[in-house]
Amino acid sequence: MSDEPKAPKHSLVVVNTGNGKGKTTAALGVLFRAWGRGLNVCMLQFIKSTTSNYGENKAARKAGIEIIGLGGGFTWLSTDIEKDKALARELWDQCKEKIASGDYDVVALDEFTYPLAYGWLPTEEVIEFLKQRPKRTHVIITGRDAPQELIDYADLVTEMKEIKHPFQQGIKAQPGIEF
Repeated sequence: MSDEPKAPKHSLVVVNTGNGKGKTTAALGVLFRAWGRGLNVCMLQFIKSTTSNYGENKAARKAGIEIIGLGGGFTWLSTDIEKDKALARELWDQCKEKIASGDYDVVALDEFTYPLAYGWLPTEEVIEFLKQRPKRTHVIITGRDAPQELIDYADLVTEMKEIKHPFQQGIKAQPGIEF
């Protein structure tokens, strides 16, 4: 029996959304699992700064997993929304290239729901593109406030629900847990 990966019978669009923690972490877990099976994977990170060097970035470099960031940081702190919109469009163009290339088995679009929810990228355009993706390419989309059209189109949708978070008790983000 060969260890070589086989093309999926049906590639999936997976959406991890909701207000709870774990959307990116879940996507990274799938990437890591797929990578361990010899599949080609990558993650493109919206919102997060190009200079981000979080735990996932460090681990991905060590494992040889490609993570590309092209964001201006957290949008609620932005002083130049037009620049943020342009960066989102630029990264979406890179996403389309990665997905359309047929070189990847799993492509994760981290924090991608934000440019959709903010109206920076048309959800209809994204769905039409995803319908044309190579048959072998699974796509994972993360972020809060996933548009209903995307939820309706996706094959698997998980909503992370926050029950309790240490931030509510004044505890700041922890290395290795949140970043």
